[in-house]
Amino acid sequence: MWIFVTLFAAACQSLRTAYQKTLSQEQGFLHATMARSLYGLPLVSLYLLVCWLLLGGVRLGDNGLFFVYASVCAIAQVLATYLMLRVFQSGSFALGTLLAKTEAVLAALIGIPLLHHALNGTAWLGIILGVAGALVMSLRLENLRRAHKDISLIAGLGSGLCFAVTSVTAALASHSLTGSIITSAGVTLWYVLALQSLILCAIQIIMSKDLKAPINRSVALSWKVGILSSLGSIGWFTGFALVNPALVKTLGQAEILGTLYFSKRRFNERVTPQQWFGGGMILGSVILVTIATI
Repeated sequence: MWIFVTLFAAACQSLRTAYQKTLSQEQGFLHATMARSLYGLPLVSLYLLVCWLLLGGVRLGDNGLFFVYASVCAIAQVLATYLMLRVFQSGSFALGTLLAKTEAVLAALIGIPLLHHALNGTAWLGIILGVAGALVMSLRLENLRRAHKDISLIAGLGSGLCFAVTSVTAALASHSLTGSIITSAGVTLWYVLALQSLILCAIQIIMSKDLKAPINRSVALSWKVGILSSLGSIGWFTGFALVNPALVKTLGQAEILGTLYFSKRRFNERVTPQQWFGGGMILGSVILVTIATI
């Protein structure tokens, strides 16, 4: 099941990221980041209601760790999205998405002590190959000397770290609840989106001095971003709850195929042989991770 929901999430995220880049160009980073949570919340609320009725409800643990993990998850995801959108301003669409793919190996390293998920040799090889493929696709040899000064590289790697924290804390939050693991993932996602919407809407209203700013700017495009984001997040959060988040994010590298397509077709960016080679490495990593879990 986790393989299906992960591939579904990757497909939704690939399309959503393309729309989100356009939205950030029209309305700025803040609105583009906010739209994925506010406009996605209605669909997630409906999804959670269905899960609660069909699969059963959940209960909070006595220690209240759910709110700690879920709140960290919400803030980390906002930072991750914001940093990736910043990369779009200074680099290409493909670069922003690809650098964030370092999250797979970072999620593995963070998750080992926190989630106690062991990985076999094949899984580790797949994760490392995927990250290497992302770096091959996005880095130019002539720019390595000044890489530490490149805002695209710094923001992209920062985005990967924040996304890794997001996936691990999402898993921790879901497992801190008692009841159906699918419903638990839905509750975690709903709380994360609600908190993000509250924080980001407040910031946008204060900065724009317009109470209607979150709901009257590029409405149709904002709904596209929100709906695709909520569909993708349902897949991601369910996958995080079912297996090691590092495996989910590595399999989710299949999103790279959509990234290359939109980079070439929607934004008229040239896809180089180096990027195609890196894409092949990522595809190999997806196959290895899938084999490791069979």
